[in-house]
Amino acid sequence: MKVITAALVCLLLARAWLQDVDAKSMHVSSSNCCFTLVERKMPLQRIQCYKNTSSTCSYKNHLILKLNGGREACVSQTKSWVQAYLKRINPCQKEI
Repeated sequence: MKVITAALVCLLLARAWLQDVDAKSMHVSSSNCCFTLVERKMPLQRIQCYKNTSSTCSYKNHLILKLNGGREACVSQTKSWVQAYLKRINPCQKEI
């Protein structure tokens, strides 16, 4: 019985993880922290706005970019292309 219960718990956890991965982005966690960064320069036209990561995140120099189509991507503020883009795009409104 314990084996069946453990197997069911594993299946439920796997399903929850797959749904989370299938969400709008694979770069931004639900806590608004970044763990995976986009390193390559992306086209400016794809970016709608940006927001800071949560103050509780381990890494403080990351930004979350809201992209066309509802996706989000994390980038490092220290990248020169990101710094240049910040002069041309606006911060996101509170509710994005």
